[in-house]
Amino acid sequence: MPSIGSGVQEIRIRDAAGAFRVIYVAKFADAVYVLHCFRKTTQKTSKTDLDLAAKRYRELIKELGK
Repeated sequence: MPSIGSGVQEIRIRDAAGAFRVIYVAKFADAVYVLHCFRKTTQKTSKTDLDLAAKRYRELIKELGK
């Protein structure tokens, strides 16, 4: 998901309870950072969900000094 940040990926999960998304980044050696996870209720991912993941990515980069 380059629209959120470099190295950001998405896992899509679908089961009987619905559709879910996990947005994460795993490009750092020490950990996998989950930026946001949520249940999908519409076809398109909401701007609010994307903005929240992007904000958390920026904060992570700032904290890690990368």
